[in-house]
Amino acid sequence: MNIKQWLQVEYLPIPLIAIMALTRFHHFGDVLHLPDASLAVFFFAGFYRKKALFAFLLLLAGLIDYVAIANGTSAWCVSPAYVFLVPTYAVMWLAGRYCSKFKSFNATELAISVGLMTLATSVAFIISNGSFYLFSGRYTDLSWAQYFARVAQYYPPYVGFAMIYGLAGYLIIKLLKSMPDLQAAHKEV
Repeated sequence: MNIKQWLQVEYLPIPLIAIMALTRFHHFGDVLHLPDASLAVFFFAGFYRKKALFAFLLLLAGLIDYVAIANGTSAWCVSPAYVFLVPTYAVMWLAGRYCSKFKSFNATELAISVGLMTLATSVAFIISNGSFYLFSGRYTDLSWAQYFARVAQYYPPYVGFAMIYGLAGYLIIKLLKSMPDLQAAHKEV
């Protein structure tokens, strides 16, 4: 299988599915586990504009969470607010879908894509954390000021890990896209 085939819609979801399956068990990661890559996975899934892939990834995320909780991971985050992960991931998917129009990956397009990914990740943070605060039932006596003070510590890793995965994804795509050019240049020598 050559690089051009891997850049096709049919094959690229496989690494996205694998990355989510490998990283979703531990949200922020630890010494032995990578942090959750789900936000970046949904962003890059948006590149391929397949609504079925979005639905599949949502079901996969729920299944992974179920298996993780059944095997001893804390169920703290599972509450009535869990359903708000759908719009959280939809924001990432739609941002990726918008960025899919940038084909050349030049500096300007890359800067716009990274900026949009950062904005989408921030909106995703607001949706997921705001809904948890409002609907989980765990913070009935917490004021908005106290809420903001508490979640401020979670915002940098939430956005930071998504951006690290996102930048790594862009780097891999850029390398894969340049490989046919490198191979052609090598044959000319």
